[in-house]
Amino acid sequence: VKPVTPRCTVPKAVPVGKTASLHCHENEGYPKSTYSWYRNSEPLSPDVKSNARFQNSSYSLNPTTGTLVFHAVHKGDTGRYSCIATNDAGFAKCEEQEMEV
Repeated sequence: VKPVTPRCTVPKAVPVGKTASLHCHENEGYPKSTYSWYRNSEPLSPDVKSNARFQNSSYSLNPTTGTLVFHAVHKGDTGRYSCIATNDAGFAKCEEQEMEV
């Protein structure tokens, strides 16, 4: 069963240095969806250290739960975030939401 449009929660504004949690979830898809996050249409790598572009970001991304947590946000984390839920039957994307730091 193809995933439905996931419900995404993105904080509107987060003070520099604070923790920010972004959530993405849908429960219609079968088998269960995995989740990937995008900032300004660029995919966020689940493995931060392996991606030079995100060296300055301190976040953890759980593809199973759809949770993206920034441990200490900085100005560079400002942007439009969206999430895609994917399974064998297809994928669905939520609307982009702005997060201001």
